[in-house]
Amino acid sequence: MERSGQHPLPAVPPGQPQGDHLQLLLRRSREAKNCAYCPYSRFPVGAALLTAGGQIFSGCNVENACYSLGMCAERGAIQKAISEGHTSFKAMAIASDMGDNFITPCGACRQVMREFGTDWDVYLTKGDGTYIVKKLEELLPTSFGPEDLKKV
Repeated sequence: MERSGQHPLPAVPPGQPQGDHLQLLLRRSREAKNCAYCPYSRFPVGAALLTAGGQIFSGCNVENACYSLGMCAERGAIQKAISEGHTSFKAMAIASDMGDNFITPCGACRQVMREFGTDWDVYLTKGDGTYIVKKLEELLPTSFGPEDLKKV
């Protein structure tokens, strides 16, 4: 079985996803969640990242017996996109099995996402597929980024 996001194809037009394209981004995050390796937390997470060029890269959490060596879904998707030459992003959808709450990225993932700008949409979902959308800037206000290094 080919894992979604392993061989990305142009999937959505440039710009923010809407309609069927948004549904595709959300679906790819759910599909990635199904690939999660989480034998310790039993908390699968999937992410799907939309590049400025319209490609979607997915990632899932991958745990390790040495807990600090685990990888979050969001950072996995970003690293996959970077390794294919993409550094400009429009949106990310994140999926989990949380029932009552929307999944949110951890602090480390927010900071890694911030490296690539603040003006992109993050779709936070519940296990039933409902979602809310936040700008990355809302998830990490008054953040530190690459431009701050030039102020020294």
